[in-house]
Parts: sequence; C-alpha cells; structure tokens
Amino acid sequence: MMYHYRRIRDLREDADLKQAVLADYLQITRQQYSLYERGDREIPLHLMIRLADYYGVTMDYICDRQVKKKVQV
Repeated sequence: MMYHYRRIRDLREDADLKQAVLADYLQITRQQYSLYERGDREIPLHLMIRLADYYGVTMDYICDRQVKKKVQV
C-alpha cells in the first residue's frame, strides 16, 4: 500500500521541483514540507487539496485510493 506522503514526493520528483518550491506555494517552511513528504507529520487536508490542484490530480490519486464498485443490495 502506498501512502500519500510517498505520492506527494513522487509527484514533486516527477515534476523536477525542489521542496522549497512546494513549500512556498503552500506558504509553509521547507522543513515543514519535508516532514509531510517523509511521513513524519500528517499533512493537513487543506494542504493536500492545494497539492492536488497544483498537480492537476485528484485526492484519490494522492491518497492512492482504490475505488471499488458498490455492490447493489
């Protein structure tokens, strides 16, 4: 299972960005962003939403959520 902190790191690396760029966009310190990306601190929902908007992806993608069809009962 992939956790969201790995996904936000992968998105940043794929975009060839430094942590400082994302930290500036989120209006936090680079050290704070680093804690989120390493999984040492839980990233707040409002910042995850901003990252999803920045990268043009869904929250489901960031959370590596597998969407399953609901079974009709």
